[in-house]
Amino acid sequence: MLDDLSSQLTDKITDPGLLPGRGDFAGEGRLAVRDPATGELVAQVAISDATGARDAVDAAQQAFWQWSAMLPQHRAQILHRWHAMILEAKEDLARIMVAEQGKPISEARGEIDYAASFVTFYAEEALRPNIEGVTSHLPDAEMELWREPVGVAALVTPWNFPCAMITRKAAAALGAGCTVVIHPSAETPLSALALSELARRAGFPEGVVNTVIGDAATIVGEWTRDARVRALSFTGSTEVGRLLYRQSADTVKRLVMELGGHAPFIVFKGADIDRAVTEAVKAKFATSGQDCLGANRFYIHRPIYDEFCAKFTAAVEKLTLGNGMQDPDIGPLIHDRQIDKQNTHVQDALSKGAKLLCGGGVDEEKGPLFFKPTVLADVTDEAAIMSEETFGPVAALSVFDDEEEVFARANATEYGLVAYVHSLDPRRIYRATRALQYGMVAVNRTKVTGAPIPFGGMKQSGIGREGARQGLEAFTEIKYVCRDWG
Repeated sequence: MLDDLSSQLTDKITDPGLLPGRGDFAGEGRLAVRDPATGELVAQVAISDATGARDAVDAAQQAFWQWSAMLPQHRAQILHRWHAMILEAKEDLARIMVAEQGKPISEARGEIDYAASFVTFYAEEALRPNIEGVTSHLPDAEMELWREPVGVAALVTPWNFPCAMITRKAAAALGAGCTVVIHPSAETPLSALALSELARRAGFPEGVVNTVIGDAATIVGEWTRDARVRALSFTGSTEVGRLLYRQSADTVKRLVMELGGHAPFIVFKGADIDRAVTEAVKAKFATSGQDCLGANRFYIHRPIYDEFCAKFTAAVEKLTLGNGMQDPDIGPLIHDRQIDKQNTHVQDALSKGAKLLCGGGVDEEKGPLFFKPTVLADVTDEAAIMSEETFGPVAALSVFDDEEEVFARANATEYGLVAYVHSLDPRRIYRATRALQYGMVAVNRTKVTGAPIPFGGMKQSGIGREGARQGLEAFTEIKYVCRDWG
């Protein structure tokens, strides 16, 4: 149950008449939001249809000219106020997140800090649009390159990081001078609406930030067809990313896509095994395993395989499972489809020779969405879990003999988001970081993300980058100006 300020904020954001313009977007339908830990009804949210999706673009297009013409300093001031309000409401936002998404409260608080960091980062970047001079190759000509906002940007966000994925996209687009239409996951609309309410309080002009709740195919389909929407930023599965890529072709949109991950976690002999075990637990079980950065395949060098398996299993068996408000290590999964995938992957691996070291199913005492943290050993490459993203608390361990073998196995996937390497040999680290076909490589650690770094993957893990200065690129156009003063 939500209480005090978080309940008040939830009551406010679920009333469709209280958000700027949202009364125009919301229809008669209602979306039930339930706590995945208890099944309890948290709120009912008014939802939009195709008309609401078009109305949101109308509002964003109308607001674009004023917002883009505003001095960067003024846009930065509003972003800074939004940042301050997010941090001021940190506990309320965290409680809302736990209620609709289920993650442990300490992780939710950490996500609010992470989300806020993008807002302040892009408030500062808004002051540096970078008008760049070019050395002229023509007599009497003066040349400049200007960066200008592309226009309306559509932002489509997932349920696993319901605040941070919005701010990482929105802060960059808003800082660049774009207006935004946001479609959050149907599982986690309250976090998105709370951020929109705080944006209103921070002083964004009406129509600059627009959040539309409803059926994804209907709403996002309208935006991919609308030529006024000049950029689309999506975080989600590779399958849906491919669909949006095709749908956006006719209007030739700028695209940023953060898609699936299938991260290898490689531990070489000579590594600090205790540290590798600690980092492996973080890499696999954060967000209850529901993270595109989550390690999915663990490749362990044969000389240390048995020791790693024993120590890793012992560490996993100590993990606590429970309601997010009790701050366990692992909370519930988001819905029963996630449970089905865990069961399928575990049973498939066991049928192909894997050994179950711990876990392996639902904790019935906790509830239907609580899957026990699970370790599988001796998993073969033929098992589905070695080629499909699990997105849950199941770790698959496999042995390898040499570098060439493990690099080939790690790269044998359509995904290329992040890879984890543990070694104390600098030459081996260099070879690994060069050989692995991933947009990000973490060496002897798990945490690598943050506002100053360009987040993104290779191959079918995405297009473009989010965060850092590179995160502005999809939301700006380069205009070349060539002047002759006569």
